[in-house]
Amino acid sequence: MSTRYDVIVAGGGAAGVGAAVGAAQSGARVALIERAPFLGGAATLSSVLTYCGFWTQADPPLRCVGGVGALVIDEIARYGGYEGPLRMHSSNVVVALLAPEPVKVALDNVCEAAGVDVILHALVTGATSHAGRITEITFTDHGGQKHLTANAFVDASGDANLASIAGADTRYGDGSGQVQNGTLAMRFGGIDRAADVSRNAWQDAVRHAKSRGVRELSKEHGLVCRLPGSDEVIAFLADEAYDARDARSIGAAERRGRRQAWAYLEAIRAMPGHANAYLTSTGPAIGTRESRHILSHYSLTTADAEDCVQFPDGIALGGWPVEYHPGPGQRSVWRRLRDDGAYGIPLRAIQSRSHHNLFAAGRTLDADAYAFSSVRVMGTAFATGHAAGIAAALSASGAQAEPVAVRAELLRQGAILDAPRPERTRSK
Repeated sequence: MSTRYDVIVAGGGAAGVGAAVGAAQSGARVALIERAPFLGGAATLSSVLTYCGFWTQADPPLRCVGGVGALVIDEIARYGGYEGPLRMHSSNVVVALLAPEPVKVALDNVCEAAGVDVILHALVTGATSHAGRITEITFTDHGGQKHLTANAFVDASGDANLASIAGADTRYGDGSGQVQNGTLAMRFGGIDRAADVSRNAWQDAVRHAKSRGVRELSKEHGLVCRLPGSDEVIAFLADEAYDARDARSIGAAERRGRRQAWAYLEAIRAMPGHANAYLTSTGPAIGTRESRHILSHYSLTTADAEDCVQFPDGIALGGWPVEYHPGPGQRSVWRRLRDDGAYGIPLRAIQSRSHHNLFAAGRTLDADAYAFSSVRVMGTAFATGHAAGIAAALSASGAQAEPVAVRAELLRQGAILDAPRPERTRSK
């Protein structure tokens, strides 16, 4: 027997929460399906404790994500788990730093307030499609298989799992099999408060460790920063290449990443103020940057992003630079957007071309390699998810998910679609 909803969202990360809350605030009955025991996706499951993309990189930075994303960061701040906007000296990018436990409870609260039916510990394992529409999904928990039906669906799984299972048109990475590498986050304690934890200082330490014969150090240069409300330092250095669709490949990458974490600990203990450093945690899951994409009516291009193109059917803004990770140990490719501005993301890029009631959110949307390396970040994922949820809610009600209607509802819910507003920043 199936339980019926208006909208079902697969995946409870930033994009999924954006979609579920946006759809619920549009009046839809919404189920949010998440395989983990908590919401948050990369922020909580992979300890990627930075929200990127909420602001442009201008000076001062301009806020380009509102709506559900704004509700979430306000709720995180209420628990003391948020600092931002912060401009990172070493990379000159603007981010928000997070503490993981406030993120978890904040997302619970925002979904509950919107009336979203959150189903955790649930893995989507099946889907039924007919005449270009998904009609039912199957998820599996410890009690066996359960069936849910809906009028519209949002794939915010990060890996386009729902789309793939439903037989929708997808591609893996750039279409030739190339995807950006993933990184296992590492958290360290026992580092003196006065110690230099800049990425350049750690880079020198890693190079010195390599010269001493320390092995399994894949990357010299990456984000390193202290976490809010904590004495811990988080680092994104343990790079790995793997097939994000394959459990054996992912697991092997995570095992290699955990060995790397201990090698990095050995490297940093030689630094001033780091002698008593210890490894607090890794991951626990590796941070996957790219997997499958849902083929949509439009694929966002590198030129769209870098030239800050705006679209008549724009439903979100992207303000994060191009940040492409070509492979383990290789230096990331960074490209600033024109005038450090924000580009538009069209509704067409989140509408499946093969399944009329399926919408893409976050990492599942359609974009070329470099454009995707900008649009994939969690701040922007809140925005694309918010739009996908509203489009799905309109579709579920029998109305067409037309750009004018989607944009109007987004604006009613506080989204930012056109003119970002100035906001102060602090340096870190």
